[in-house]
Amino acid sequence: MKYLLLICTDDSVTIDDPAELDAQPWVDEMDGRGARLMGDRVRPAEDVTTVRVREGSLLLTDGPFADSKEHMAGFDVIDCADLDEAVEIASKHPMARFGMVEVWPFWTE
Repeated sequence: MKYLLLICTDDSVTIDDPAELDAQPWVDEMDGRGARLMGDRVRPAEDVTTVRVREGSLLLTDGPFADSKEHMAGFDVIDCADLDEAVEIASKHPMARFGMVEVWPFWTE
């Protein structure tokens, strides 16, 4: 089953050693397991544009939809057996300790 992992930062968390955020060992492990299909970082929230169309008019807003201290920093798409394995994979990502990782199942129908 495929899952989208939203990798989110938390601006309120202080990080003493930036090396602890290095996701490359996690990427290497998940690529080695064949669980990670793709992933990448995204630009900071200041660079986000939210798009809406209402009554035929295009509405653009600078910034993300949600005003929150957590911001999406990247994503990964994984393929694994079930939610338990997806949670296990997400819990190993370094941002799970310093931010959060949301696990979103893909629609399968």
